Amino acid sequence: MSGQEENPTELATLGAGCFWCIDALLRQLRGVKHVEAGYAGGKEENPTYEQVSSGATGHAEVARVAFDPSEITFEELLDIFWHTHDPTTLNRQGADAGPQYRSVIFYHNEQQKQQAEAKMQELTERIIFDKPIVTAIEPLTSYYRAENYHQNYYAQNSMQPYCHIVISPKLQKLKKNYSHNLKEQK
Repeated sequence: MSGQEENPTELATLGAGCFWCIDALLRQLRGVKHVEAGYAGGKEENPTYEQVSSGATGHAEVARVAFDPSEITFEELLDIFWHTHDPTTLNRQGADAGPQYRSVIFYHNEQQKQQAEAKMQELTERIIFDKPIVTAIEPLTSYYRAENYHQNYYAQNSMQPYCHIVISPKLQKLKKNYSHNLKEQK
């Protein structure tokens, strides 16, 4: 062993509509070590996509991200999160409607809760959006990994109409507005 430990990673769990979108965006960011699509905030144990899609389980589609805070901070993730989806629409992102598509931050600890609340207050005071922010800030009480076919969906299906019409423009916006946060292209 070299005596040097790898930088520790932290977890964040974010819901911003369809998890394919937030998953694709987070994978582009420097400091992001792993992204996983999943379900959080509901009452059903081990829910399936079909159950969550019905809106009856209370789960949100989310991305759980492991990140190196020395490369990208939780606050930077929050800034990107709030500016790459519409946090002013309740239970809806574009044509995706229902509580499973809500804007939500599931905090993993008290520090994340305080940072999320402070950032939301700052955005509200600065009147960044035309309407009030409706993003929920909730403790992460349960999380379930989504089925394999949802993992890294955009990379495997980028020419599908939904990916091309909905996700690709979000990626372009990310590249335009957050180029300093992107991984270097190989």
